[in-house]
Amino acid sequence: MDQTGNAWNSYESGKSIGRQGSEQGLIMLDEECSDGARITLERAGTTASFAITCGIYGWFFHTRFFGTEDSARESYQAMKAELGRIARLVPDEVNFDRGKTAVIHAIRGFVEQFP
Repeated sequence: MDQTGNAWNSYESGKSIGRQGSEQGLIMLDEECSDGARITLERAGTTASFAITCGIYGWFFHTRFFGTEDSARESYQAMKAELGRIARLVPDEVNFDRGKTAVIHAIRGFVEQFP
């Protein structure tokens, strides 16, 4: 578990590493959170040298582009931690109406923090 209490694991047991990602680059890192989030780092895509795609299933999808591997890896870790925090906010079906506003605000903050 990470510092936010999320269990992150290699997506598809690591089978996606080295495959082509959504930005047409080679996947370097690809993790999925037990609370329903995923984050992927690609290199040599069509738009930029490095790209991070991430999201919370059923809520949002976000992509960022980077010129260097160091900046991409640093952002990957920061984004992963924040994604995990937001994923833990996602309400269950019983509390959905009460909890969805907090998730929407957290997602807006995420996109502003990681444009």
